[in-house]
Amino acid sequence: MIGGADRDVLTDPLRLRSVRRIVGGPLPDDAFDRVAMLVRTLVDAPMGAVCLVDAERQVLAGQAGVPDPLASAREMPLTHSFSRHVVAAGAMQIISDVRTDPRMRDNPAIHEVGAIAYAGAPITDPDGLVVGTLCAIDQEPRVWTPSEIALLSELAEVCSSEVCLRIARAAAEEDRRAAEDARRAAEDARRAAEDARRAAESAHHQLELLAQLTESLAATMDVDEAMRRLCRIATAALADWCVVAVAEGPAGSARVAVADGPAGSARVTAAHRDPARAGDMERLTATATGSRADLRAMMLAVRRAGRTVRTSNGDADLRSRISDADLAAITARAGFGASMIVPIVSPVRRRPLGALLLVKRPEREAFTASEEWTAAEIGRRAGLAVENSRLYREQRHMAEVLQRSLLTELPAIPGIELHARYLPAQDGAAVGGDWYDAFAQPDGSVMVAVGDVSGHDIEAAAGMGQLRNLVRGDAYGRNDEPGELLTALDQALFGLRVGASATMVLARVRRSRAGYTVGFANAGHPPPLLLLPDGSVEVWWVQPEPLLGLLPYEPRTTTQRHVPPGSTLVLYTDGLVEDREQLIDDGIARLSAVLGDAAGRPTDDLCNHLLAAAPRRSDDIALLLIHLT
Repeated sequence: MIGGADRDVLTDPLRLRSVRRIVGGPLPDDAFDRVAMLVRTLVDAPMGAVCLVDAERQVLAGQAGVPDPLASAREMPLTHSFSRHVVAAGAMQIISDVRTDPRMRDNPAIHEVGAIAYAGAPITDPDGLVVGTLCAIDQEPRVWTPSEIALLSELAEVCSSEVCLRIARAAAEEDRRAAEDARRAAEDARRAAEDARRAAESAHHQLELLAQLTESLAATMDVDEAMRRLCRIATAALADWCVVAVAEGPAGSARVAVADGPAGSARVTAAHRDPARAGDMERLTATATGSRADLRAMMLAVRRAGRTVRTSNGDADLRSRISDADLAAITARAGFGASMIVPIVSPVRRRPLGALLLVKRPEREAFTASEEWTAAEIGRRAGLAVENSRLYREQRHMAEVLQRSLLTELPAIPGIELHARYLPAQDGAAVGGDWYDAFAQPDGSVMVAVGDVSGHDIEAAAGMGQLRNLVRGDAYGRNDEPGELLTALDQALFGLRVGASATMVLARVRRSRAGYTVGFANAGHPPPLLLLPDGSVEVWWVQPEPLLGLLPYEPRTTTQRHVPPGSTLVLYTDGLVEDREQLIDDGIARLSAVLGDAAGRPTDDLCNHLLAAAPRRSDDIALLLIHLT
């Protein structure tokens, strides 16, 4: 049931006219579908939608991830609409669990599409009336982060720009049809329509530019690459050349704008529309980071002021403030006409992060108010890219610290050399479930292990830590064979409800009269390799046994092998042998060949040689070498 006040807002004639001008019916719309897909991808939500709300229904002008039949129908009654509450309130609505909200808890969409968490930002027409929402929907309770809310708000402004463009076009078309009623009125309407067309084309160009920039910056988490992309887009659309500066904070993070003191270190990137000026731009970049960086000081002043500084073509004030001779010569060759310096501001923390200098050649016209607005939007989107990069680097650093803290410091054992490596996957998270371990037993034997918990995230690393500690705690001080220890580990994982499945090789190394005896058990893991003193390589294939962490398995077996002194036992995870274009057996054969060719190398150097021969990594790698002297 819609209350009286809400009904008045929903049935406002001016608002409904804007809605009708935007969309004629429940039809697919490529532009809004792309924005909905951006929401789904960047916010990491199951569903993203661009919703337009009239008096009786809600139209899905754009959608990504919405299930059928709603995705095909593209419309729903207002009883199923969360977005009508945004329209009625005239403000963003952020709901972690709609089932706890008195306004939304009876909405049928909760059961029909599994909508639980909702975040909706208003889309407005040129008069500021809310015609719909850009929303993200999750199928479980969720606390929306400030960066997700800021991103949703930014993309809603992009939708609002598109809405204004469509309304302007519709209004121009209405004026054109009305002008046909009379010859004089038709001429007046034609001129008005032409003006509206030019304004619409300008607005459309700006929308395309900002959408291209947003998509390009969202595709990288590297600040330097993001700034290079920004420069390329800015010089192609607005200026002849540009300089962007973002300051470095502690540990390489972009924390503030161009640094206030001489100790500050700024990331500076410059680009020119003319490829022949690439060398000048490289020298400008080097000069702008030097001790006499005049441009850097000017951009710092803009950062402090927090607003755009625009100069006309004939204004020589900015050029006159360049005292560095090399910099003055470079800017003169580049062409120093009309200019703008725009602050780069974080949309999350509302703090300036840097500045963007845009310059036209002297023969070109000055920057317009529309171009200034576009430049300011570029600064805002650049700020969002810098913030995303900063958060990504911080999270990746924490993940790497966690991973390193969970790996074992190898013990020093007389007669046995231990060397290990861990490398995260080249793509994706920097933390995973691969690990290695080695420790001496009171009876003089040595336990060694390599394993791989399923997954490549914090949960996998946590599961790895639990599993490693269970192995250590259960095995230390016991004389059981590895098969018996893994059987007990199976029971512990099942009984303690440790939600982790893993592959693993566990081995016990004992000295014997003629060398060493190695007993090992293999739970679904790639086979160990043994490099013999004569350079030959043995692959220790055994009958496959299931992964750890599944239902209780019958007693596991232990395989005993005699190993002569001077041999090197190699334990590894599948990231060292996996290749998407090969079977894993081919990868193991390749690794065996590399190992044999490297016979005679020092053990530590052998580790590096094996890693260098690995294929492009899509998985983590843990490697443990046990050289038996």
